[in-house]
Amino acid sequence: MSQIAAAFSPPGHKALIAYVTTGYPTIEATLKVVPLLADSGCDIIELGIPFSDPLADGVTIQKSSFHALQNGVTPRLCLELAGQLSRKVNIPLVFMTYYNPVLKYGLEKFGAASASAGVSGLIIPDLPPDEGSELETVSQQHGLDLIYLLAPTSPGERIMLAAARSRGFIYLVSVTGVTGARARLPVDLKTFVARVRKIARQPLCVGFGISTPEQAGQIAGIADGVIVGSRIIQLMEKGDDFSSLAGLVRGLRRAIDKRP
Repeated sequence: MSQIAAAFSPPGHKALIAYVTTGYPTIEATLKVVPLLADSGCDIIELGIPFSDPLADGVTIQKSSFHALQNGVTPRLCLELAGQLSRKVNIPLVFMTYYNPVLKYGLEKFGAASASAGVSGLIIPDLPPDEGSELETVSQQHGLDLIYLLAPTSPGERIMLAAARSRGFIYLVSVTGVTGARARLPVDLKTFVARVRKIARQPLCVGFGISTPEQAGQIAGIADGVIVGSRIIQLMEKGDDFSSLAGLVRGLRRAIDKRP
């Protein structure tokens, strides 16, 4: 069992997954926030590698990615920071980035460096499963889970392909569009999750648009994991030593666990 798969045990445990843009608002903030997220109840943390053309991201994460690039954050620095963080936390770290930076770095070189840094998996939003065989091979050689995404518009063939090839979990995009906190969840989300559940055996985690404990509790009722990103980025911008962020994550954890 991979480290990521273990995050969903014991049976019935619902995973809380947080996203942060590496190096935003500062490198020091990343080094402080990731352990705080782990201590506050997160099971997995996605470390976003900033990219100049983040097509799947909404305004909040786009802005954080641009700012991180302005701070001089590169894939090499992200690997260095992941190595430091993997020694501070006991939960899986997953890189979330786009295919271009990985390709430019070199697939084999990036896979080896990620594993050496203690990273457990990769999420590449613009890499569909029918084009991922080369990175899959590299990932498996280095013990990394390559996690594919599905959207509500994904046809049955795409769902079957992702179910056959995704490792760790499958990332379900709650809406057709980009990331970003939203006031309410889509009405057809339960149907989408059930459609994938008929085919896939991996844990199903829902992201894009989740920003409140109430929404997290609703997602936990139909899926195996809840992914929160934009709201975390927003709270990292507050000058309160991340106390608001810690409070949010604890609230998300309680809602997911159905505790008062």
